[in-house]
Amino acid sequence: MLRGLYTAASGLTANQRRHDTITNNIANLNTPGYKQVTAASRSFPEMLIALTHGQQSTPIGRINTGVFIEENLPLFTQGDLIETANSADFAIVSNIRVAENVGGELVEIAFDESGKGLNQAGQTVYQPQAFFTLRNDAGEERYTRIGKFMLNGGGELVTLNGNRLIGRTGEPITFAGATIAGLPDEEQPVVFSLDQIKVESDGSMYDANTGLAILDQAGNPMALRLAQVDNPYRLIREGDGNYRLDEGEVPPQQVQNLAQISIEQGFIERSNVDSTQSMIDLMAAQRAYEANQRMVQYYDRSLEKAVNEIGRV
Repeated sequence: MLRGLYTAASGLTANQRRHDTITNNIANLNTPGYKQVTAASRSFPEMLIALTHGQQSTPIGRINTGVFIEENLPLFTQGDLIETANSADFAIVSNIRVAENVGGELVEIAFDESGKGLNQAGQTVYQPQAFFTLRNDAGEERYTRIGKFMLNGGGELVTLNGNRLIGRTGEPITFAGATIAGLPDEEQPVVFSLDQIKVESDGSMYDANTGLAILDQAGNPMALRLAQVDNPYRLIREGDGNYRLDEGEVPPQQVQNLAQISIEQGFIERSNVDSTQSMIDLMAAQRAYEANQRMVQYYDRSLEKAVNEIGRV
């Protein structure tokens, strides 16, 4: 009897966590760049049940002893774009393809909606994803799809919570001391504004008035650094739309094939949360929770009867 009570109690806990995950998705329905999270459940190891008669036992079968939420998996599908007409807003459109050599020909791997596919050897392959590269106050790299930026007092391009956006040279993008290629010194702008900056689809930055490249203090063309994460499921959510890699992981490289990604200036990427499916999943989790709750109440009444009535005999 107690085994069933513990099984129902584990169902309560698992569905509570599932409910919390879904409500968090719904709460972030309008958060730019947010990626929907799915609660992956897993059963406890099965047990062999046997009936014992003296020295002999007869196997009855196997029984599962409960369920738990193993992990929360984000879904890195592309979100829809919303036009904001704000020159400090950027959206990544990513469709990085992976091909393998089969008989001397390159064959692209087909990915499902979760970004998973199988190669010719039957091994799981993940679709790489592109992210903006950030640097926090501790100098650590972080990755995000939230493309809302602004200029701070030092002329650096930063997120709303102060993380600095990294350029292709590996240094924070700053317009303090930046120049426009080909313009004489007397025509150089004293202070850059975001309205003067035009970002091309490959992340390169140009002066919106002249169409000339913007150079940093070292004379290098300024451009956004897009990190290519080959297995996005290795990323760890850190809050505020930021992700990080665990210690010991190889840092992601700059996206190599810029033809497979595009940066849209004046747009933001919406969250990829499916509101209709989320409401269905929310009701299913609630009903499963109520079913397990009724089972706990049933076992409680059975134990009460066994103690107070049968125990008197």
